[in-house]
Amino acid sequence: MDIHRCRFVPYPASAINAVAFSHAALPPVPAGKRNLQKNIQVRLAVGRANGDIEIWNPLNGSWHQELLIPGGNDRSIDGLVWVTDTDEEMADGKIIHGKSRLFSVGYTNTITEWDLEKARAKKHASGQHGEIWCLGVQPPSSDLHGPRKLVAGTVDGNLVIYSIEDGDLKFQKSLIRAPSKKVKMVSICFQSRNVVIVGCSNSTICAYDIRNGSLLQQMTLGSDHSSASKNIIVWSVKCLPNGDIVSGDSTGQVCIWDGKTYTQAQRIQSHTQDVLCLAVSADGRKIVSGGMDRRTALYEPVAGQPGRWSKAFHRRYHGHDVKTMASFEGKGMSVVVSGGPDASPVVMPLRAAGKEFHRTLPHLPQTVNAKSASKARFVVSWWDNEVRIWHLSSPSRDLLNGAVATTELRKTRKLIAQIYVKGDHNITSAAISEDGTFLVASTATDIKAFQLDITDSQQLKIKKVEVASAGHGAMKVEISPDRRWLSWVESGSNVMAAEITVNEDGYAVSAPSKLRRLHRQIPKNILLGGLGTYDRNVTQMAFSPDSKMFSVADIAGWIDTWVLRVPGEETNGTNKEADDASSSESSDDEEEDQKDATSERWVRNPNAALIPKLDSAPVVLSFSKTPRLEGEDYTLLAITTLKQVLVFNPLRGALADWSRRNTYAKLPEQLRVTRDLVKGVVWQGPRVWIYGISFLFMLDLSQDLDSQDASALSKQMAGLKRKRDGKENGAGGKMDSQNAIAPHTIRAAVAGQDGATGWVDVEMADADDQKGAASSGVEDEDDDDDEDVDGGELQRLRDGESREEQKKDTVKQKAKWWHTYQYRPILGIVPLDSETVEESNGVSEGVPIPPLEVALVERPSWDCEVPPRYFSNGERER
Repeated sequence: MDIHRCRFVPYPASAINAVAFSHAALPPVPAGKRNLQKNIQVRLAVGRANGDIEIWNPLNGSWHQELLIPGGNDRSIDGLVWVTDTDEEMADGKIIHGKSRLFSVGYTNTITEWDLEKARAKKHASGQHGEIWCLGVQPPSSDLHGPRKLVAGTVDGNLVIYSIEDGDLKFQKSLIRAPSKKVKMVSICFQSRNVVIVGCSNSTICAYDIRNGSLLQQMTLGSDHSSASKNIIVWSVKCLPNGDIVSGDSTGQVCIWDGKTYTQAQRIQSHTQDVLCLAVSADGRKIVSGGMDRRTALYEPVAGQPGRWSKAFHRRYHGHDVKTMASFEGKGMSVVVSGGPDASPVVMPLRAAGKEFHRTLPHLPQTVNAKSASKARFVVSWWDNEVRIWHLSSPSRDLLNGAVATTELRKTRKLIAQIYVKGDHNITSAAISEDGTFLVASTATDIKAFQLDITDSQQLKIKKVEVASAGHGAMKVEISPDRRWLSWVESGSNVMAAEITVNEDGYAVSAPSKLRRLHRQIPKNILLGGLGTYDRNVTQMAFSPDSKMFSVADIAGWIDTWVLRVPGEETNGTNKEADDASSSESSDDEEEDQKDATSERWVRNPNAALIPKLDSAPVVLSFSKTPRLEGEDYTLLAITTLKQVLVFNPLRGALADWSRRNTYAKLPEQLRVTRDLVKGVVWQGPRVWIYGISFLFMLDLSQDLDSQDASALSKQMAGLKRKRDGKENGAGGKMDSQNAIAPHTIRAAVAGQDGATGWVDVEMADADDQKGAASSGVEDEDDDDDEDVDGGELQRLRDGESREEQKKDTVKQKAKWWHTYQYRPILGIVPLDSETVEESNGVSEGVPIPPLEVALVERPSWDCEVPPRYFSNGERER
């Protein structure tokens, strides 16, 4: 495979302003009771400065970004809260888990509720008050059926209440009006159902009774003599289960307040700059703080001294401010997730803090925001409301062989077009035809199509093409390889298809038709609770190479397939009555089908229902690019979050023979233990190149994997990889005893100016500098970018093997699979056609391997623009 390593394709990183878990903690399972937690849908919401909202599934430590709701112009997400109702029991004994609703604020006077089932904003509400700076949700009442409210603090000193009863969202009343508009309500939390704690910008923390708006107590922090304003800003407040209050302020101090007397019990100077966020464990035994000095600090109670706390340790997991954090405990997990301007969420162990590594999640989306027009050698990338098209004129083999001079390298790539999509919403998805003449970009409210004509002077003429999308937007769009069909997903789960025609004026897109998905039986207790039909959101779409089969997959793991029916042709095995019975469409759709009987149309694959439900959400759905012979079936590849590599024959509705012989246990160890999820695949004949944010893996589907190879390699890697024994807490792997962090002070002898020697405390090292710190991808942080699968020259000498024998084994191994960690982080890999490369790359078990050239887009975090950060006295950038 020839690779264009493209770091010139931009993708701006957006700061993380808010994180929130749908559940702070799951209740323990009573003895003798069945585990009711398995159906609870815990999700993490991440809000960014560009208005994007990401929904992550913890997956017991796998961390899958299931959904991304793009923002819009001049929008930001600065606060997120979940409202989760209490569980109810049905007559048959089944539990309806509480329904979860997500709300956000963005430094405006508006609160937005998000519809996760349709992946768009659901409701907006605002009142006659200033910008909302903090938002809290009222705890449930003791009878479990009392109404709950949202309480917001504003920049002009107001405390306002919003009603969320009966699924509604509306402004109710203004509870408190500060005597001075200079007082800002900065942070908020609930001490009990009716008592709210508010951190202010005037060195005070106030306790209010929301039933009548009375001030119960005002706690004063004093003056900040190091600041010109003298006032202390309370950036964050949290309440412990026993009612005590924890605050973090602009002096870098964490304060503990007695929840009964509202007096200060302790003050800990743990940060050199502002403390911006706090998190507490469910049992109230741990406190975590994050600050402007990049530190994340952990506090534990002092043994034998009730009510006293001490700092256990601190680390610098972030390269910028730690602006927000949230904690979750349950299902064998105990973690704190933090974020800031460096755009990468960091997962830190909470219960096992100091015994397990942290993990840095990627700042890039799970979806691939890059496509290619392989025949035209175009590479397309998009973000916010901008699409860029690059042309790679020279094959990578010419660059490697020196056919292109080093001084001419920059001329081999050219930015030939920049398209700005008008509207208030950012781009959700984009696609381009293989010949580079038709481009589609979608937003939450519209679908834009463009005709591209390249001139002799390598200039691109762009013409807008009307799309009859009935004013609806799309979450995903896809163009068939033959450029005759355009498909997209509306409202999260509705699959649409429209025909692309060519007339004298250019391209035209016909009115779309809805592709009817199979009706899936969802239990009533799941449908009415949790996130409802959220997991029916379609996240994967794929056309077959001949454009005669189309497939989609949703978060739940269901796969739907359709085939293209030619006029007068009957699909073998089609049962019209069963097809209509399993559809939720009305009779109007049937009449439309009769009307379109004279034209080509998409009908459901007669064996679509035979394809089994996947065990977990699919992250890849792709058809093999090998031409299908007459009478043969298609090859459909699906890869899940559990690293299952499944190959289907969709016309038969069954697993392919390769998948039956090569189970998960036979997959190479490197692929199974890699923490990062798969992002996409590129086909090269029978070979499939699988890539994630930090790895590139090749599997040859024409050969069976040898379990002995995997086990032998596993033995070679023993002692080099950290094991995943299923007892981790959802962050990184377990530390060795020599790397475990024990709360202690390190001191060094330093000579003073007078020549006397004294002992001084040594600052703890940054997390990035520690040996064995957890990476965002593979199980361990590799010192070398490219890791050889055979263990290296030194390992061969230690094992006493000859170089010739080892070389034969390596060649045999690489013919079946191969991997590298050389490229990271990967935004996407897209194929390119090369007319100058005609020879084959080899033969695998009698199957010729065609040449493959790809553009590999990397977006390293150090190349991302971030705002400047503050430095304390004596500190400098390293």
